[in-house]
Amino acid sequence: MKKFYALLPILGLFLFACEDDTPIVENPEPTPEYTAGSADFTKYVAVGNSLTAGFSDNALFIDGQTASMPNMLASNFALVGGGNFEIPFMADNLGGMTLGGTPISGNRLYLAFAADGPAPTPVSGQGSTEVSNKLSGPFNNMGIPGAKSYELLAEGYGSVAGVSMGLANPYFARISSSESASVIGDAAAQGATFFSLWAGSNDILLYATGGGTGVDQTGNLNPATYSRSDITDPNVFASVLNGILQTMTANGAEGVIANLPNVTDVPYFTTVPHNPIPLDAATAAYLNSEAAYGAYNAGLAQLQLGGFITEAELAKRTISFSAGEGNAVVIIDEDLTDLTGFNPALINMRQATADDLMVLTSSSFIGTLADPANPTSINGVAIPLADKWVLTPEEQTIVENALTAYNQTIAALATQYDIAFVDVNSLLAELNSGGFQQADGSVVTATFATGGGFSLDGVHPAPRGYAILANAFIEAINTKYGSNLPGVNPLDYTGLYIN
Repeated sequence: MKKFYALLPILGLFLFACEDDTPIVENPEPTPEYTAGSADFTKYVAVGNSLTAGFSDNALFIDGQTASMPNMLASNFALVGGGNFEIPFMADNLGGMTLGGTPISGNRLYLAFAADGPAPTPVSGQGSTEVSNKLSGPFNNMGIPGAKSYELLAEGYGSVAGVSMGLANPYFARISSSESASVIGDAAAQGATFFSLWAGSNDILLYATGGGTGVDQTGNLNPATYSRSDITDPNVFASVLNGILQTMTANGAEGVIANLPNVTDVPYFTTVPHNPIPLDAATAAYLNSEAAYGAYNAGLAQLQLGGFITEAELAKRTISFSAGEGNAVVIIDEDLTDLTGFNPALINMRQATADDLMVLTSSSFIGTLADPANPTSINGVAIPLADKWVLTPEEQTIVENALTAYNQTIAALATQYDIAFVDVNSLLAELNSGGFQQADGSVVTATFATGGGFSLDGVHPAPRGYAILANAFIEAINTKYGSNLPGVNPLDYTGLYIN
């Protein structure tokens, strides 16, 4: 320190001597003055599911929660008087959970590089988040992974005892205020001045990711009778969201609501081709012979001549393989005419087409052996793929019909409650079709693993994708409330986590 003071006279002489040579520095740009407009961001509470929580790479973990879309919003709100944003952090960056020491969920994924190429792989180790170790709230981020719309209102959804019976949610159990609490009850009790609501994707998504094995419950107004993979009745959905908004706005809070993306736009459904099977000439010939699919095709032809199926269905169901690349997998399709009453061997199977959407997880199943002792029992070739591995056009229509009804409700409720509205459906459709160019010239796309928009589970955004979503929310908020929040720079966030 003394040496520093001793230099001061010398430095002073140097500066004086060079005064005339000192370049003129223009005044820097003034710091922008941000305003909240008519909104009050003092107490911000985010309500939703995994998309709100910051779920990424098939798990919830600390870094993902830090890079959650609501936390990005809160950083903007802090510029105009927004308060602290408390997050119910997981115990580590692995993501796996235990209940009573027994693992109940897996770790996050990373891209491992093996001899046969890169593949999403769970991070090794045991996650240390124990569900029964309740955290002391309240928490501003009330995004509950896995929650359907009507479950956000369910009392007891945070019961630790209920988790072991499949009646409660482990993510909410560790942060709920009591065993009988509801997500919305705990969210509303915080007295938010501003809220975000993005809920309902699981009411469709779980049906879609299950390959349409669930039931479309349209017309059934009792969600207590639904299974996890069913589609929620649109009237139930509308009633639930209305109830949530009534509760969150009861004390005059303002907010923002987002509609739902078309789940078929995400990499989970756009990555695996319908025709990934390579065959040599001998194998193709055998599969087309009477010993294999030739007999099936002949049986179909006979029933078509008898008028039991149309020529179009005969063509759709006829199975044919060729030597080389690009053979379509064989799938079960429950929407085909049931012919097993004529011949038990004529099951509802056909080859997939470009209109079928193979689920992401089918990539590790297609080509495996149904019977390890039988080298010909190849799944997707000799053994048709079960319904859970593919979303057929008929099932896609069911998904689209529900999505249309839900999004009409969301838009109407945004108008009714006079809150900001974000068209996430259009945003993700744009990401899927062409992507978003960034300031450095790079483009964020929906391409699996390399596009930067989605994480390795193929459903949830990567941090950079969440940043693009956050900016859409900010834009809607600025437009509605007259604020001028700056948004975030997506390049500040990673496009893919590493191990």
